[in-house]
Amino acid sequence: MELLSAPFLGKSLRLEGSISGWQQLYWDNQLVAQCDATGNSEATTTHRFQLLSGDSTIQCELNVNLSWQPFRLRYQALVNGDIVTQGERSEKDIEKQTPYNPPKRERRFSLIGLVSLGMKALKSAKLIKVVLASASIAAYSWLFSFQFAMALIACLVFHEFGHIKAMKYFGMKTKGIYLIPFLGGLALSDEKINTRWQDVVISIMGPFFGLQLSVVLVVVYWITGEIFFAGLAVFNAFLNLFNLLPILPLDGGHVLKSISFSMNSTLGIALCALAAIAGVILSYWLGLTLFGFLLIMGSIEIVMEWKQRHQSHLLPLNRYGQIVASLWYVSLVAALIAIIWGFATTGDELLQLPLRILGT
Repeated sequence: MELLSAPFLGKSLRLEGSISGWQQLYWDNQLVAQCDATGNSEATTTHRFQLLSGDSTIQCELNVNLSWQPFRLRYQALVNGDIVTQGERSEKDIEKQTPYNPPKRERRFSLIGLVSLGMKALKSAKLIKVVLASASIAAYSWLFSFQFAMALIACLVFHEFGHIKAMKYFGMKTKGIYLIPFLGGLALSDEKINTRWQDVVISIMGPFFGLQLSVVLVVVYWITGEIFFAGLAVFNAFLNLFNLLPILPLDGGHVLKSISFSMNSTLGIALCALAAIAGVILSYWLGLTLFGFLLIMGSIEIVMEWKQRHQSHLLPLNRYGQIVASLWYVSLVAALIAIIWGFATTGDELLQLPLRILGT
């Protein structure tokens, strides 16, 4: 990930690194110094390099004092022993930065380029969004009814709007919402995230908005007595609960991956493993067999990738972020299950369907 970008001798001085201790220093996008992974992620590092100016040689040096949790970077850049720039960076600075993207090479005219240009034109006309939305309406109308399909589409859009809202909160440009038949929706951004906290917030805001919508639908059902609103509340809760499963690329997979990949201590990993085991036991005890099975599969997937966590370009969560993200996730899951469970006891077959699916 990009740790630092600062002006230096009229050019950009950029430092990239990972929590494993690996660092690379670039001046004017040219590699001038590097440090291999040492396993010691929090230390003072000195990068020395030389630049030629006519017949003379300029001795350059960058001193970096880095702490990952909480993230704090202090730096000094020197030229021939004199400090020319210095400063400090925090997690907020990392969140706001725009990741460096190498300039793309110009390509000559080709048939593939022409087709690509045509696809971009279609996207700009929003034709793809319209086609996917129409296909989604047709698919859900075939499964349920046209009225319920339209309401379900509204629930999906509201869920994805939660993701869009979070992206815009972090100052990210968005491409909008795409509806995918039988699979739900997708919120896309033009920019990459820089921190695990951004990943958590963007991922969890979709189900969080979905929970709020289900609560509103429950209240409307209590006021009107219309079973339509109860069914919509239950199925909306079910869709958002499914999204919180710890399976990538679902929202829950991103949340739990960010939490577990930010833990470096043995105690933290042990607590994370115990929480996953407790979730599986509770799922089977409540009769949510499918949820428990998918929880096991998702946990195994995250564990298999955990050893590669230090290679990520994302800034890890601090202790406070890990606690907040964990409580937020567990509370959302519990609230959505409560809605599904509560309506399943009414005796209506349609309202019992989500709980039966979770119990298979």
